[in-house]
Amino acid sequence: MSLQEQFAQAQLDSKNLPERPDNMTLLKIYALFKQASTGDVSGERPGFTDMVGRAKYDAWASLKGTSQDEAMQQYVDLIEELKDL
Repeated sequence: MSLQEQFAQAQLDSKNLPERPDNMTLLKIYALFKQASTGDVSGERPGFTDMVGRAKYDAWASLKGTSQDEAMQQYVDLIEELKDL
């Protein structure tokens, strides 16, 4: 199975995890997904009043420079790990 196929399967699997991940793990899932699908973060950092948006932006920005393939692999690995909990 190609990395693209594994990534697509992991996206499906992420919707059916045995339990909801904690907020830090959810941010990591989000950031890895965005890095893998879009690349480095772009746009303005959300304002002070948008705390959720800021947290998501910061999590994604922390992966700047990570290749899309590497982010895909990390996403797949993380979802696999969460499936086995």
